Amino acid sequence: VFQGRILARRLVGQETRYEVEVKTPYRHRFPLVPREYVWVPNTCGCPPLQEGGEYLLMARRHVNYERTLNRILLQDDGYARPWTPREERLVREAARH
Repeated sequence: VFQGRILARRLVGQETRYEVEVKTPYRHRFPLVPREYVWVPNTCGCPPLQEGGEYLLMARRHVNYERTLNRILLQDDGYARPWTPREERLVREAARH
């Protein structure tokens, strides 16, 4: 789970790749760098992430069977909400528990 700002969006084959500036990592099981690519396995624009917008993202690390692909994937069951101070407060409260 991290707060990020969408810098760019690009369609790559049947997927969408977002370049994201990682602002605040709240909980992560793998290291995040200041800029990451977040992949969405569709081209429909779901979830609708706007360039320049800030979001609270819950994504997972995806490593394929051959271990040749290692990326951050925002799946259908992932979480992408516009960032608000309320969202930050809820995440910080949940992290304490």
